[in-house]
Amino acid sequence: QVQLVESGGGLVQAGGSLRVSCAASGRTISRYGMGWFRQAPGKEREFVAAISRSGGSTYYEDSVKGRFTISRDNAKNTVYLQMNSLKLEDTAVYYCAASSMVITPRPYEYDYWGQGTQVTVSS
Repeated sequence: QVQLVESGGGLVQAGGSLRVSCAASGRTISRYGMGWFRQAPGKEREFVAAISRSGGSTYYEDSVKGRFTISRDNAKNTVYLQMNSLKLEDTAVYYCAASSMVITPRPYEYDYWGQGTQVTVSS
């Protein structure tokens, strides 16, 4: 079992930056591909970014490419999502997830999920 706890969400103005973190416990995350997803009110959960077990490969949803960066520190059992140039449409609950796949954007291939952290972008 892997327990995931997100933190770092909050209120930020459009154009600003925020970094959310995902701390894992129970097992080392080095054996898992990790991903970030988000869900806005009234919308389905969508893929944001993924990173391979070693951190050598990353994959982003088109709308966040060039603005968001996913990274991981396996020694700290933590995954990060650095979000720059935030837009109003980035407002959502952000979820961290762990997959037995090396790297994947598909939510059904993730086995463990955190409880989410709210990110609100204001104008």
